[in-house]
Amino acid sequence: MVDEALARSFRGAGEDYHRYRPGFPAAAAQAMLSRPVEAVLDLGAGTGKLTVQLVQRARRVIAVDPSEQMLAVLRAHLPNVDARVGTAERIPVGDTEVDAVTVAQAFHWFEREPACAEIRRVLRPGGTLGLVWNRTDPECSWDLACHRIAHPQATASGGEEGEEQVEQLPGFVFAERATFRWSETVSRADYVRRWQTVSTFLAADPAERARMTSAVEQVLATDAATRGREQLVLPQLTDVFVYRRAETDRVVPARTPGGVSLVGSDVGATAEEIMADVRADRS
Repeated sequence: MVDEALARSFRGAGEDYHRYRPGFPAAAAQAMLSRPVEAVLDLGAGTGKLTVQLVQRARRVIAVDPSEQMLAVLRAHLPNVDARVGTAERIPVGDTEVDAVTVAQAFHWFEREPACAEIRRVLRPGGTLGLVWNRTDPECSWDLACHRIAHPQATASGGEEGEEQVEQLPGFVFAERATFRWSETVSRADYVRRWQTVSTFLAADPAERARMTSAVEQVLATDAATRGREQLVLPQLTDVFVYRRAETDRVVPARTPGGVSLVGSDVGATAEEIMADVRADRS
């Protein structure tokens, strides 16, 4: 069940969301669009954090998001993208109009059955659906501690290397998964502001928001990797799951094939585990 209050919390946070949230590595876009296509839809596009990686990979890029404030930021940065207000359950795109649909950091907000039916409707036969998430590197103690402050009920992803269960989506066949390890340099102040753009901070009352902010600052003040540092090197993991449009709209059982691609280190998270980690968050 989607938490509507948390989902709505983003709608007035466009500028800060764009400024402070991380982007996505080019390799993630390459994994979803291995060759140029005619048209791609970025669904739940927000301010265009992934969209910017798609404009060189498709002749036409459509971005759909329920927040006009988010799309206003996207239009300012990517004026050639066709930005439309809409939802995953009612996509404002014609039948079989696009070759690929991408969803970055947003699939957990969708109502699964109607969203999958709509995505399949707008995809051309043989089209692809790419799901992508950034998530906490479990080897980064300070970022993991801050994640637990923002999401105390979430369990950090980890686990043994091996065959993984893959999320089953009606009307789609799982194709491949890849995980990319990368890092970014972020100022201490911007890192704190980043957490203030996640849904649990935005939806909190002022006292609770101040408590969580103070707890994040305390982590940075005491962890050996961040204590006294104004510039932080933040490791990231980006997971990509690629699906193909099926001939029918039935649920197609899917398991990870033997060759799961992982760049860096295998932390063994399934799609279901990743969505559990980001359920209340777009980061």
